[in-house]
Amino acid sequence: MTRTLIGFFLASLTLMAHAETARFYGYAFDLETDKYLYTEVHEQVIDEGVWKSGTIHYVAPDGSPMGKKTMDFSKSGSIPIYRLDLPYVNYAEGISKVTDAEVALYKINEGQRSEKTVKRSQNLAADSGFHNLIRDNFAALMDGETIKMRLAVAGNLDSYRFRLRKTGETIFDGKPAVQFKIELDSLLRLLVDDLQLTYEPEARRLVAYRGISNVHNPATGKPYNARIVYTDQAPEGAPDDLPPLTGR
Repeated sequence: MTRTLIGFFLASLTLMAHAETARFYGYAFDLETDKYLYTEVHEQVIDEGVWKSGTIHYVAPDGSPMGKKTMDFSKSGSIPIYRLDLPYVNYAEGISKVTDAEVALYKINEGQRSEKTVKRSQNLAADSGFHNLIRDNFAALMDGETIKMRLAVAGNLDSYRFRLRKTGETIFDGKPAVQFKIELDSLLRLLVDDLQLTYEPEARRLVAYRGISNVHNPATGKPYNARIVYTDQAPEGAPDDLPPLTGR
């Protein structure tokens, strides 16, 4: 269902004295076969520790562009105005308007545009904005609390009740990390896989994600189920001409 989550996706907001652009990579692998699928090239504009806007470029293993997502958090930290374009499958989706009362969703599939407005409720998040909601509730999650949220899903033109909780601790790239799970807060969770997130707790930085992807499988037209890792170590088969890193 939700295809916007990875998209999660996704980064630390390091305190900075003035606006800077940080760039980092996410490497996606098929959940079933562990085959390398694509690279996410993230660029985030951060001003005094606040994520203001950003872009994600999706790059195929041969270095060719697959798509792009743009995000603007000026109306809400958890609900960006955004647009995802995947030309190779003739698909786009996004949020065109955010007000105090409502959020305008749309998708364009095979040239056909559909739109719907959903109510803006408490703890509503959308697309990569869920990361900011997690960061805002990080202490409560670390204390074992379950956070209730709604997620607006542009690809489905609807919003859904979710719940978020800590599930354990692990090691990622040799450093301590914590694991969270996002699952539907209804019986639909029996039919839909949950999302698994791994964070570096000191910086509250997302370092790994497992679940449905933004990027579509051209063979099926459906989003990949993917494992995405946010690391400086490129996997075998990744393009070697990506833009250089400028910090996280």
